[in-house]
Amino acid sequence: MVSPSPLPTAHATSADARLALAEQLLTCDAARGCARAVVEWLAAHAPSPAVACLTRDEPGGRMGCLASVGLTEAHHAALTESLDVHAAHPLAEVLSQAVPRYFPHEHAPLPIPGTEGLFAVPLGREGASAVGLLLVWVNGPTLPSEVAWVAAHAGPFLARQVTSGPLGLGGGALFRHIIDAVTDPVLLTDLDGRLRLANARAESLLVASPDASHGRKRAVHLNQRVFTTAVASTARGPVPGVSWREVPLVDPAEGLDLLFELVGTRVYAPDGQEAMVSVLRNVTDLGRATQALGESYRRLRATEREARSERHRLDRVLDSVADPIILSNPTGGAVMMNEPAEKLFTLPSEGGRAAQRRVRSNDAVFSSFLANLLDTGGGPRWRGQLNMVDPTSGATRPMEAVATKVLGDGGELTGIVTLFQDRGEALEKARLLERLKEVSTLLEARVQVATAELAEQNEKLRRQAIQLEQASAAKSQFLANMSHEFRTPLNAILGYTNMLLQGVSGELTPIQRRNLTRIDSNGRHLLEVINEILDITRIEAGRMPLHLSDFGIPELLQEVMAEMDPIILRSKLTVSTHLGTKLPQVHSDRQKVKQVVLNLLSNALKFTHEGSVNVSAEYATASSMLSVAVTDTGIGIDPAYQEKIFEDFQQVDSSPTRAYGGTGLGLSICRRLADMLGGRVTLQSSPGQGSTFTLHFPRRPRRT
Repeated sequence: MVSPSPLPTAHATSADARLALAEQLLTCDAARGCARAVVEWLAAHAPSPAVACLTRDEPGGRMGCLASVGLTEAHHAALTESLDVHAAHPLAEVLSQAVPRYFPHEHAPLPIPGTEGLFAVPLGREGASAVGLLLVWVNGPTLPSEVAWVAAHAGPFLARQVTSGPLGLGGGALFRHIIDAVTDPVLLTDLDGRLRLANARAESLLVASPDASHGRKRAVHLNQRVFTTAVASTARGPVPGVSWREVPLVDPAEGLDLLFELVGTRVYAPDGQEAMVSVLRNVTDLGRATQALGESYRRLRATEREARSERHRLDRVLDSVADPIILSNPTGGAVMMNEPAEKLFTLPSEGGRAAQRRVRSNDAVFSSFLANLLDTGGGPRWRGQLNMVDPTSGATRPMEAVATKVLGDGGELTGIVTLFQDRGEALEKARLLERLKEVSTLLEARVQVATAELAEQNEKLRRQAIQLEQASAAKSQFLANMSHEFRTPLNAILGYTNMLLQGVSGELTPIQRRNLTRIDSNGRHLLEVINEILDITRIEAGRMPLHLSDFGIPELLQEVMAEMDPIILRSKLTVSTHLGTKLPQVHSDRQKVKQVVLNLLSNALKFTHEGSVNVSAEYATASSMLSVAVTDTGIGIDPAYQEKIFEDFQQVDSSPTRAYGGTGLGLSICRRLADMLGGRVTLQSSPGQGSTFTLHFPRRPRRT
């Protein structure tokens, strides 16, 4: 094969334009770009309406158009068809002869209207086979100088670009061997995903022979649809250049799901159309590994969260314990401690040097304690008494510490748990208990002394009570005897006085009658005093028994009014009685009830100067109590004396010049008689407003 002959160098039409083309060619890294720069430059600086640059992939191979200017699609189709059909084409002869040749319009391989002919200029390096042709349509048989300059300088450069690419390394067979050697599927498609070129690995996924099984055909068809869709989507992407995306495919042979990473790059095909070079990288194992790694990572995070939750829960549990707890490593270093322990072994936020010194002291004491456990060898637990110091206050805190070894599955020491128990409260309780025992012993001794004194006093009181009872009995006996001794001669005096007043010894002078009357009056008063003293004495001595009988209150009041009739007539008072309805029969001591009523009525007549006295009787069914009330309009009694008048020998006016006589025993006897009847005597009175004395006693006495 003849190498292209050097063309005469024409004069430069524009040095700057040639320099610009040279710089542009130097920056080109592909034959297509170099050819495009050449034809555009010639269309702009050479008098040619159309320019085309042709190359062939290998000697004797098919030629293709790298770039053209001024050619329509019909020209391109006609030129490509002529080059493909006619192997012995005139242009092939020019390429083999490597000599520029002019074709008149009528003999031109591709006539262009408006041009007289066509120059075909071989391109290549000097001394080597031509790799292409430069077609320049001109209006005369003279080769333009710019075309000659371009062929001379750009031809070798274009030849180097062509021969350095895959099309120039010994042909398509070598290129095919190379891409088939690639283990990843490599494909060349148009922008819609239609397949143009595929290596062996890609054909195993996307191509099925006519005699392939039905399952393989379906798998291949599915892969083609997925791949075509992915390529078309990538081609329509907004970002040019290399793109990545994942594509799921099916292994037609095994039927397994595969995951590929599609790496697509836009390129220009030899026919000048944009195409897509796709490389499928099998990332199935990587995806499975990534999925497994993700699952492991999620499990790890879940385990970490669970561990963090357990740690938080453990911290809360430990903090809820009032006693300090410390977890140490096998060397004695603190790993974890609860809040009470932090107060002993960590420096307070506002602690000074003193607090720091106390914390160090606690650490030293605790380290010495743990050393005992580690030195014991086989001992699993160590107990001891520690004197800790509060870092904040400096107060001593006696502690009882129990350290326990934590062993692993193989019996190795993995940690030490130490539990402290504050002994301060227990010691304080023991101290208080000891003090309480001392006080209790002292108090017991004092109680024994007091008990002995009390027993002695009780014995004295008992003896005094016996003496008093004996004295009272002696007094009662004396009064009873004396009353009897008084009453006997007094009754004799009253009897003789009454006989004298009745004229047994003859008529009496007025002076004698008045004196005897005084003797009789004073004697009766003395007899009354003696009788009252005798009654008091008999009551205190228990010699006045009850004589119970059934009687009616109306009859009893009628007798009382009859006995008091002389006094009532002398008093000139209005005395009336009022009996309640349905007064029942009474089972009681009739004589004592009568004596109380007589006494109360006698007092009412005695202390009432004008007005009235009323005696009334009522019966309360709910309480089965009878009430006999004596109401007068007399002088009344001051509240301060209303209780005092029921005492023995007590009167409202006890002065020697009192206006009213009496012994002061009447009301006392009434109260004691009422007590014997199971009742009581009440008083309602106001000074100047009169008084009401009421005897309350049961219809039937209660059994005692």
